[in-house]
Amino acid sequence: MSVYYPQRYSFHHVRGISLNQLEQHYQLYVGYVNKWNEIQRILEQTPDFPNPNATFSLLRGLQKGQSYALNGIKLHELYFANLGAGHPYDPERYRELAHLLRRDFAGFEVFSRRFTEVAQAVRGWAVLAIDPIDQRLHIYGSDAHDEGSIWLAWPLLVLDVYEHAYMIDFGINRREYLKVFMQNINWAVVNDRLEAYRRLPKFHR
Repeated sequence: MSVYYPQRYSFHHVRGISLNQLEQHYQLYVGYVNKWNEIQRILEQTPDFPNPNATFSLLRGLQKGQSYALNGIKLHELYFANLGAGHPYDPERYRELAHLLRRDFAGFEVFSRRFTEVAQAVRGWAVLAIDPIDQRLHIYGSDAHDEGSIWLAWPLLVLDVYEHAYMIDFGINRREYLKVFMQNINWAVVNDRLEAYRRLPKFHR
């Protein structure tokens, strides 16, 4: 069995979110990694699952847990990687990204406002993604790791709005957390993700 190991992140460039908050959050992510490995081990070592059932069965529980844990891993890795001050938004440096934000949201300010509005309207995640079908930017919101995901959408910016992401530092003041997050976006990482998307083979329906 192949074992998945947690990624490590440096939080020394993050401003306004304490190291304690970030490390506690990171340990939650490690828990998803551990559960993913546990689920994979059971799936690989169990030759048959008698009586599979869509209401309740061992296989159903494992499959639900698998998607929840794996999405929890991927979303947290994207979130931690795009977190960190020192790489502010620069329309001259990130020209294609700036063009897409103007085209699809009428500019950076409008995008920022809508992104934080979505982040206040959902319980789990706000994601800026580009869709290979219409080639446009979209902001998606989800209440849980395995709910609200859009197949094929390529994530550019990921924001965790579960209470565990901010309660130690901000209590229930999500608005203040969102303000601090927007000041800590590593736009170089966001731009790198857009460039990686452009290198993908063309999608055919």
